[in-house]
Amino acid sequence: MLASKSGLLRSIQTRLERFYGLERSVDVRDFVREVADDQRETLLVRESDDGVEVALLLPRRALEPHAALDADTVLQVVEGVSHLVYLAERVRTRLPTTRLELELQAEVDKFVLLALDRRDRFAEDHAALHEVLYERVRYLHDPSSEDGARYRLANELASRYVRRFGPGASDRALLAELRRFYRAGQAEKIRLARAA
Repeated sequence: MLASKSGLLRSIQTRLERFYGLERSVDVRDFVREVADDQRETLLVRESDDGVEVALLLPRRALEPHAALDADTVLQVVEGVSHLVYLAERVRTRLPTTRLELELQAEVDKFVLLALDRRDRFAEDHAALHEVLYERVRYLHDPSSEDGARYRLANELASRYVRRFGPGASDRALLAELRRFYRAGQAEKIRLARAA
């Protein structure tokens, strides 16, 4: 990835905005807060009458300028930036969002950034990438917990949804479909994923 983690955050945000045709409303770097390396990416949101307060917590190693990042850390950064960009877009367009929407969109965005947006080594084997992102996953929350159920549902829906985007898919049709999914609310996202 990039040597500068600030550059990494900016690059992910720019790629998501370009891919989905979004207006820039915030700079994710302004909302990032460093946490200990044993903590996971977390988006903190507090809504009030005055607006929405947001902080994106990322492990220290994700922000160190010259540290090599493992795949898990990179995916945490992608997920955090995805959450923040999606939330900012929903606030900008005055649309509601849910925690499930944030998680589902982040799971799709990982695939978009690694397989579709850049035609690099990740795009060579969609099946292998699909396995890494959606099949060989480890959950931190028990399946009977609210968080555990939400993460598993988001993973399952994203897995179903992105299967349709294998090699050979028309770039124009693919982009239109993913942009429609991005702008959809929770019920429509679920319907689109289950129809795949």
